[in-house]
Amino acid sequence: MNSSALIGWYERAARDLPWRRDDVTAWHVLMSEIMLQQTPVVRVAPIWEQWVERWPVPSAMAASSQGEVLRAWGKLGYPRRALRLHECAGVLASEHGDVVPDDVDVLLSLPGIGDYTARAVACFAYGQRVPVVDTNVRRVIARAVHGAAEPGNPSTRRDLADADALLPRTRARAAVFSAALMELGATVCTARSPECERCPLDDCAWVTAGRPAHTGPARKVQKFAGTDRQVRGRLLDVLRGSDGPVERALLDRVWLTDTAQRDRALDSLLVDGLVEQTDGGLFALAGEGDARR
Repeated sequence: MNSSALIGWYERAARDLPWRRDDVTAWHVLMSEIMLQQTPVVRVAPIWEQWVERWPVPSAMAASSQGEVLRAWGKLGYPRRALRLHECAGVLASEHGDVVPDDVDVLLSLPGIGDYTARAVACFAYGQRVPVVDTNVRRVIARAVHGAAEPGNPSTRRDLADADALLPRTRARAAVFSAALMELGATVCTARSPECERCPLDDCAWVTAGRPAHTGPARKVQKFAGTDRQVRGRLLDVLRGSDGPVERALLDRVWLTDTAQRDRALDSLLVDGLVEQTDGGLFALAGEGDARR
């Protein structure tokens, strides 16, 4: 893969995303990476801007309640991410001097930080020469290097080895290359409609092979309507919009088509720690059960 061509393209064509600007900190990058997991950029950007202003350092978030963080999370989806980030902020404030570490192994020791996020922060916030692999990167490598329309099943060891083999030797170029590889998959080498005529790579194995069709199992499309996720979201909407704990009857009204599913969704929110029940039987966002008993 021609790293110079890819980096040159990135420097000309990269999106002006707010977390890529020069004045962002590693904490800001960490917040963006948590928010961007399974959530489109267009939904994340305005919320991220608000969070940076409200919680510019980890200790600021740690001083807020879980409920405040969940309210601010809004409808980004997968709200457990917000709770884990709040927990992570507390550890950063108390054990790391309010600074996000630059070492992958130390990052992995933080609450809610997985392998991808640790590597992304080390690379994009600190310029470390570490491979960073997400769905977009796997797809670009599958096509450009292996000549396949779609990547196979994820394999952390194999995927990281593939990405590492492509990294330029110098640290600065490697960090930019990682960002460029991800950007290419997000904007040009997309899953459904790759725009090969816009691709800066002139040595793509998939194009050379005539863009053969994917022969493996069809990708599963994740639905949302009618799922437990949708019901959970509606229940959380009620609690985010309330000034304190609410009665069960108010929650029951949000989903009348399948009461068993509604009850299951509420139970799962309680188990996940996103919702709590007061001694009087009312329901509230995490950390807000004492607001009104």
